[in-house]
Amino acid sequence: MGSSPEATSPETDSPDAGSSFFEDYSVNLIIIAVIVSVLIYKIYTNFIKVPVEAPAVDLPKLRKDMTVAELRQYDGQQAGKRVLVAVNGWIFDVTRGRRFYGPGGPYAAFGGKDASRGLATFSVTSSDKEYDDLSDLNSMQMESVKEWEAQFREKYDLVGRLLKPGEEPINYSDEEPEETDTSTPTPVEEKKEL
Repeated sequence: MGSSPEATSPETDSPDAGSSFFEDYSVNLIIIAVIVSVLIYKIYTNFIKVPVEAPAVDLPKLRKDMTVAELRQYDGQQAGKRVLVAVNGWIFDVTRGRRFYGPGGPYAAFGGKDASRGLATFSVTSSDKEYDDLSDLNSMQMESVKEWEAQFREKYDLVGRLLKPGEEPINYSDEEPEETDTSTPTPVEEKKEL
């Protein structure tokens, strides 16, 4: 009895059926080998990476009241230079946050400037005024500025006050502790109380 073509088993349908299975299998093995190689390379390079960030420069503590013009000198443009930011009438040394407030950082517009208006309005711009008294901000915006001031007080060193035009600076002694009492009126609050 003759066998009909329909009666043949699937393994013997074509002479290349077995080799096709091995070709698909070898392609999958090659793909897996490439993926594993890439993963091993990425893991290896992560372990041997050298930090690109420059070492922090240890600058002496600065304690001084400044005008807006004096503050502009502390924008961090030179390597190793100090970065200062004013918030709500107070100046903070944000040098250790240089990657944020220094040149090329996301908040570089605040470096060496009064950031109060930008922080109050959620805008990464600083005031170009000689002195911004913030008198046109609403109560929500002023509350936001006070919250930012509190955060800066917790994280960064207080340098001094941002002076209004004609205001005289205070001479700080080395032994004098930082003014950290937030219950004393800030320069902006003093104006509003009068």
